[in-house]
Amino acid sequence: MIKYLGSKRLLIPAIMDVIKHQEGVSSVADIFSGTSRVGVALKTAGYAVHSNDHNSYAATIAKAYVEANLDSVGDEVEHLISQLQVLPGKPGWFTENYCEKARYFQSHNGARIDAIREQIEVWDQSGTIDDTIKSVLLTSLMEAADRVDSTTGVQMAYLKRWAKRSYNELEMRTPELIKSPQNGPCIATQLDAVTAAETTTADLAYIDPPYNQHKYLGNYHIWESLVLWDKPEVYGVARKRVDCKERRSDFNSKPRFLETFRRLINSASSKRLLVSFSNEGYASRDEIVDILSVRGDVKVYESDYKRYVGAQIGIHSPGGEKVGSVGHLRNIEYLFMV
Repeated sequence: MIKYLGSKRLLIPAIMDVIKHQEGVSSVADIFSGTSRVGVALKTAGYAVHSNDHNSYAATIAKAYVEANLDSVGDEVEHLISQLQVLPGKPGWFTENYCEKARYFQSHNGARIDAIREQIEVWDQSGTIDDTIKSVLLTSLMEAADRVDSTTGVQMAYLKRWAKRSYNELEMRTPELIKSPQNGPCIATQLDAVTAAETTTADLAYIDPPYNQHKYLGNYHIWESLVLWDKPEVYGVARKRVDCKERRSDFNSKPRFLETFRRLINSASSKRLLVSFSNEGYASRDEIVDILSVRGDVKVYESDYKRYVGAQIGIHSPGGEKVGSVGHLRNIEYLFMV
């Protein structure tokens, strides 16, 4: 899966341990699915999963890994990916913006990304592939590009010197899809979080909201453009989509976070809630417990983890000089079971 700030890769064993001890839970809604690591773990364990995310790239990944099933699309996907792998490069919009005007990818890989993405669009427009197959092909392309990028893991900036991996040739691989789970079909949606929480019928809702100023659209704007393929107007050194200025979430606003989080919790239709949060968030442990207590008894689990690589590197000026010092290298991840 792609590199992702806020990924719950290390926390998944704890999440799964809490959920498996909840009696009568056979379906789980993942309200902020991100890269679907949690959804994949749940589906693999047999749960019927409803994955949701408001960003197009995340909803696409969820459709590939959570909604799509190996037993129904595996052979077709493998055949199509083998065709995409041998396509020659053809530089276009992507190469111009993310290889020439910015340095996220080397041009030989950018040209192949352009060619592969255009071919996926041709297949889609001609009716050769359906939305499910398209989501798997796009996920394969995002993962292939992620393996040859030149960033620290977010797309706010690129490295001053080319990362060693950026010299490698882009390689399309078939995603590790999962068979249909024993507890029923899985679905992926692209809804506002409150709407998703209100409308899900799952036994338990897993809620992992953005909890500080870092906006996922801004951090992963290249994946959003690669999925939508709308070739948007871009701005700045990072060549962000112009709608990064307009699409804002109240979860990224310190003055509005608590009110928005309270509304989400109060509207959730699932009887059991598992909330993931961090001590780096806009709300304190006690504030989260206070909001959740309205819904029932709350049990809190704490885990200590190393911060992501960007935090360890620190902040640097445009000239490459280190500015200030790193505040802390570890943080506490909370799981609140309601």
